[in-house]
Amino acid sequence: MKKLFGYVLIGLVLVGLVLPGCTPETTEVVVIATDATWPPFEYVDEQTKEIVGFDIDLMTAIAEEAGIEIRFENVAWDPLLAGMALCQYDAAISAMTITEERAEQWLFSDPYFYAGQIVTVHIDNTTITSKYDLPGKVVGAQIGTTGAIEVEKIGGATLKTYDDIGLAFQDLMNKQIDAIIADNPLALGYINENLDKLKTAGDVFTDENYGIAVCKDNPDLLEKINDGLAAVKAEGLIEQLVQKWL
Repeated sequence: MKKLFGYVLIGLVLVGLVLPGCTPETTEVVVIATDATWPPFEYVDEQTKEIVGFDIDLMTAIAEEAGIEIRFENVAWDPLLAGMALCQYDAAISAMTITEERAEQWLFSDPYFYAGQIVTVHIDNTTITSKYDLPGKVVGAQIGTTGAIEVEKIGGATLKTYDDIGLAFQDLMNKQIDAIIADNPLALGYINENLDKLKTAGDVFTDENYGIAVCKDNPDLLEKINDGLAAVKAEGLIEQLVQKWL
């Protein structure tokens, strides 16, 4: 009788192992890198200590549409770029301009936001009215960004790089540098918070599109993200986020 009971018990265990739904499924968490120093697209809320912003809301909505579970990881810009090239992160959303050089290192989603570079100067500055006045000047930009690339294109301008763009704007307000080149939504955000200290000089002078970076070894994830992005675009989410954050 004991032997019979033992056989029945073993049988039940084996059945439990093979029947679908009898063992808990593990959900793979997709790690999304972001440099949370770029308001209003991604930054750390001082009160809640949570990462918030345009990109965070967008990626969260995309994940819901795509049926994937995500976790944001706050990473400085330079390590983020290097990490994406090595697939240390599954994806990254961080107001990242789609460029040919970057597209050789990782995959990009469809574009989700149009932006461009603009010059910001101190409110007292009367000599810089556009990027053409920057030769001979010290110009700040975040390291590894298209803003830094644009400064390097200007003959005679001295590039000063920053790991945190907020430090660049602090230096500009203290007149320790002459100007900053950065994405126009970011620049306008800092200007609106410091109208007595900052202003733009000239118009936006580049045409750029933001995209979501994806590890080059994971085209399936790219497809899911693009599907989710298309769905939230169709629902008008981009316009809603512009109203909320910009």
